[in-house]
Amino acid sequence: MVAAVRANWALLVGVLMLMLGHGLQGTLLGVRAAIEHFPTTLTGFVMSAYYLGFLGGSAIVPNLIARVGHVRVFAALGSVSSTTVLLHAVFVDPATWFAIRFLTGVALCGLFITAESWLNSKASNDKRGQILSAYMVIQLGGLAGGQLLLNLAPPSGYDLFITVSVLLSVAVVPMLLTAVPAPVITASRRVGLRSLYQASPLGAMAIFSIGIAHGGLYGLGAVFAREAGLSVAAVSLFMALTVLGGMIFQWPIGWLSDRFDRRLVITVVTCLAGATALVAAVVVGSAPSTLFALFFLLAGLSLPMYSLCVAHANDYLSADDMVGASGTLLLANGSGAVLGPIGAAAAMDLFGAAGFPLFIGALHGIIGAFALWRMTRRAAPPLEEQAPTVPLPMGGPVTTNLAQVTAVEQSSEVSTAEQELTEAA
Repeated sequence: MVAAVRANWALLVGVLMLMLGHGLQGTLLGVRAAIEHFPTTLTGFVMSAYYLGFLGGSAIVPNLIARVGHVRVFAALGSVSSTTVLLHAVFVDPATWFAIRFLTGVALCGLFITAESWLNSKASNDKRGQILSAYMVIQLGGLAGGQLLLNLAPPSGYDLFITVSVLLSVAVVPMLLTAVPAPVITASRRVGLRSLYQASPLGAMAIFSIGIAHGGLYGLGAVFAREAGLSVAAVSLFMALTVLGGMIFQWPIGWLSDRFDRRLVITVVTCLAGATALVAAVVVGSAPSTLFALFFLLAGLSLPMYSLCVAHANDYLSADDMVGASGTLLLANGSGAVLGPIGAAAAMDLFGAAGFPLFIGALHGIIGAFALWRMTRRAAPPLEEQAPTVPLPMGGPVTTNLAQVTAVEQSSEVSTAEQELTEAA
């Protein structure tokens, strides 16, 4: 992984700066919305606009790139993302914030598409998995670090918005100055939602449901922390630990899912996440350290679920369909993420701060129940035929596609090795 980072340091530095700004912005808006006494339901709609824009951007940006080129699109969207941040401080109004968040989602989606495409274009087949792992560490590490920047200035002022704008502006510089040919984004054969569900009902349902849970966790986490009585400094630490938990647990959970019936691993992990969320709901209002520990564990169990569910869907897809399914996986997960902040806000309106972990826990319980039912409907594929788990953050368009390519290549390598052993015997 060190070699992969060294070879792609400029692009990864840009991604790190981008994620620092993105992480700070999301938490800052949640805290500022609470300071401005936005109704929780309205805050949920505002935060969902980002995911709606991100989902729309995944459809809009590739066509835009085809018309005017990567560099122009990248520079333009970098400028848009930097400018929209400042508008939040000028126009403090939920309806305006909704529109701004939508534009931010479109702009950041475009930045991610371009950055990830450049990384993909520099990745040889034997290094692609290392680059993907390095990218995930940089992305989630930057997202966690961005939470801690909330302590630099009072969230009620302008300074933090300016800080985000500066970070997003600086992020595009290393990428624009990198001497790498513009990457080519190619379209693969599309696998529709119906086909995905028919191939893997649990994969399709769980990817959508986990999108709801993660959208709520990221979108309303700061609002929940404030309603639970945490200070601004504690909110930043709470969100940072939540992101770090998801990053640290990715590899051990993925390792287990490659060595046991993946449906059983999904069931156990999601039920443990649901139980942790239930405990968190009971102890809301207790010592901050208790919430820190519980949400570190909850995120550690919840956030790797996206990778598990993608791998499970791949278990029932042909190699030709894996790459084509990446856009459908993103659509299912992104559609769920749009609903997540709205659902979490509604739960908090009904049950107070405890409604937030109850909402996340209920979603994990539904996934667990559905997984148990699916285990009675058909047998699991043999372990040697399971697709490998590729650690993923909440998917971006190119990252998900890159992960699918990696899974296909790793599956092919395993099949080739088994064939060679059989012939040798």
